[in-house]
This record gives sequence, C-alpha cells and structure tokens, in this order.
Amino acid sequence: MSCGPDAAASAIVKHVNDEKIRVRVTSSGQTLEVVVFNKRLDVITVVLGEGVHNVRVDLTPTRNGMAYAGSAMGREIVYERSREDVKADLARAAGFR
Repeated sequence: MSCGPDAAASAIVKHVNDEKIRVRVTSSGQTLEVVVFNKRLDVITVVLGEGVHNVRVDLTPTRNGMAYAGSAMGREIVYERSREDVKADLARAAGFR
C-alpha cells in the first residue's frame, strides 16, 4: 500500500459525498461548483479544489437565515439557499425520518 500524496488524496476522496452545490464569490460574482463534504443544518462544509490543493470551507447560516456564507482564502463565498430549504434537503436525503 502506497503512503505518498496520491494515497492520502484518494483516502480523502472516498469520504467526500458526491453531492455538488453552486456557490457565489461575492467580490467577483463568479459561481463555482463545489463538493459537499458534510451537510448539517447549522453548517455546510464544502471542498474547493482537488487533491493536495483542496481547501475546506465551513458555510454557516446568515443572520436572516436566507443563505449560508463562509470565507475561503480571504474571499467570501455564499450558498444562496435558505435554512428552511437546506432543512428540507436534509429531510429528503434522510428519507423523511
């Protein structure tokens, strides 16, 4: 079994969910498709980039609950879905438990 950087990157990829979401960089208005690492009502963790150059970013609900925002490398990124929308997504994914 290899213990090089590729092995570490592939180990990380196995834990990443295949779900992807679109986020917006507020300074430029550019949209990015990012991979969701973990999704909970209070925080959504996304992964920007691939392999050893990836960055994890925690997106937390805004004060009014209409979006999730976080900071990556000094830039603000926003997931423009409300807390209620994310709650519904989580319920759907859990099979309405």
